Amino acid sequence: AAHPDRDPGSAGEVAEGAGAAENAALVGRVADSVQRTARFLADRRDHPAPPPGTGPFLDGEQALLFGHPLHPTPKSREGLSDAEEGAYSPELRGSFPLHWMAVHRSVLAGDSAWTDRGKPVPVTQLALRLSGRALAGRLPEECVPVPLHPWQAREVQHSRVVRALLDVGLLHDLGRTGESWSPTSSVRTVFRADSSAMLKLSVGLRITNSRRENLRKELLRGVEMHRLLRGGLGRAWRAAHPCFDIVRDPAWLGVDVPGEGRVPGFDTVVRHNPFGAGEDAVCVAGLTAPVPAPHASGNPGSSSALLSRLGAVVHALARRTRRPVGAVAAEWFLRYLDTVVGPILWLDAHGGIALEAHQQNTLVLLDAHGWPTGGRYRDNQGYYFRTSHRDALTRQLPGLQLGVESDTFVADDVTDERFAYYLGINNILGLIGAFGAQQLADETVLLAALRRFLQDAARQDPASPLPALLLDSPTLRCKANLLTRLHGMDELVGPVDTQSVYVTLDNPLAP
Repeated sequence: AAHPDRDPGSAGEVAEGAGAAENAALVGRVADSVQRTARFLADRRDHPAPPPGTGPFLDGEQALLFGHPLHPTPKSREGLSDAEEGAYSPELRGSFPLHWMAVHRSVLAGDSAWTDRGKPVPVTQLALRLSGRALAGRLPEECVPVPLHPWQAREVQHSRVVRALLDVGLLHDLGRTGESWSPTSSVRTVFRADSSAMLKLSVGLRITNSRRENLRKELLRGVEMHRLLRGGLGRAWRAAHPCFDIVRDPAWLGVDVPGEGRVPGFDTVVRHNPFGAGEDAVCVAGLTAPVPAPHASGNPGSSSALLSRLGAVVHALARRTRRPVGAVAAEWFLRYLDTVVGPILWLDAHGGIALEAHQQNTLVLLDAHGWPTGGRYRDNQGYYFRTSHRDALTRQLPGLQLGVESDTFVADDVTDERFAYYLGINNILGLIGAFGAQQLADETVLLAALRRFLQDAARQDPASPLPALLLDSPTLRCKANLLTRLHGMDELVGPVDTQSVYVTLDNPLAP
C-alpha cells in the first residue's frame, strides 16, 4: 500500500512511448522540481518554526515540501522565476499583496450565493469588502475591484483584449496594494486569517499537470454546489454527519466582453474561510508530509532527519495513553474512516455526488490531543454528479439547469473509476502507505481494518458503489501521473474521462 499508484514499466519503456520533445520537456520539469524542492528543504531547515500567528490550517498548507510522493514533477512551476518563488511559494511561507484591476460594470461577470446571517450579499459588495480600505477613493465611477495574482496580472497585460479594455477605460490597472495574503498548498488559493473569505485566483503557471487558470464552468459548479447543499440534501447530510462539510465556493468574479465572451485570466473564486484560530484543520497531504525535524542532524536526505505531523501526533498519543504506537495508529485510522471517509460515502450513496477527495483536497479536524473529529472537502473542480441521479438532483434546485453549463454530470462508470482512485487509492491507501513508510503501523493490520469498514459501508441502504468495488474488484484503475505528465496532458482541459492517463493495478484489498 505504500506505493499505490506507481506507474508500470521501467522509465526506459515509458520514454520509448513518447517523442524526443516530450522526453526533453519532462527531463527539464523533473530538474526544475528537484531544484525547487532542494531550496524548500534548505529554507525549512534554516527556519523550522512558522511565523507567529500562522495557525494550524496555514501551517498544514505550507508543509508539502516534497509534494505528491508519486508524481514525477510535484514541484515544477514553469514560468516562475527564482526571485518570485520566495513570495509566491507556500513552502517558503511567502506572502504578498494582491494586484487589483477596476472593472467597469458593463464588462464585469460574476455571481453570488453568499449570505451574511441569511441576507444575500451581491458579488459587487463582496468585491468592495475584499479590497477594503486599500482602494478607498481610487475606484473610477461604475467600476468594481477584481483581484489578481501578481504573476497573473503581468501575464494578462500581453492579451490584445485586455490592452483594448485598458485603452477604452473599461479596465483600470490599480497595481499591488492592501494587506498581504498567504498562498496555500495549491499556490493559487490565498488565505488571510482575519478574512471571512479565501480567494482562488487564476494563475497560468503549469503546476504538476495543469495550467492553473480557473475555468468558468468550475466557478459555476462551486455556486451550484453551495446552493444545492443549502437544501434538503445538505440538511440530511449534516444531520447524519454534523462534523463534516464542504468548504463552499459561493461567489465568483470575472470579465466578459460583449460579443467576445470570457476574458481568460480574471476568473476568481470567492471561497468561505471557515478556519478559525482555534480550529485544528489540516489537509491530509500536509499531515503526512515529511518535513525537517527541529534540530535534525546528520545526512539531510536521511529519514531520521524528517518527521511528519502524523508521526508526531501518533507518538504523542502513544505517550499520553501509554499504549503501543501501532495500536494508537490503528485507532487513529479507524476514527479517520468514521469521521472523514464515512460522510463522503454518505453523500455519494444518498445524493449521487462523488468528491475528488484526494489527500490535498481533504482536511481532517483534530481535537486538542490529535484525534480525528471531523473533516472538510475543498475544490470546485472535483464534483462528480452521477448521471443516474440527474433527475433527483435536478429536483433539488427547480428552475435551474443544474450541471449543464458547469459540466458536472458524469457517467457512473467514469465516476466509479475516478472515485476509486481519488478516495480509495490516493487518500485511504495513501494514508495506509504513510503509516507504513513512517513505521507507525503494520499496513496489513490497517488493510484488515479498512476491509471491515468497507464491509459495513457496503451493507448500508442506500450504499455508495465504492465500498463493494474496492472489496470485490481484482484490479483498480489508477491515475498514471508519469504518463500524464510525459504526454503534456492538462487535466483541466477536455472531457473528464480523457483528461489523464489511467492504468490497471492489482487491488490490495481483493480476496
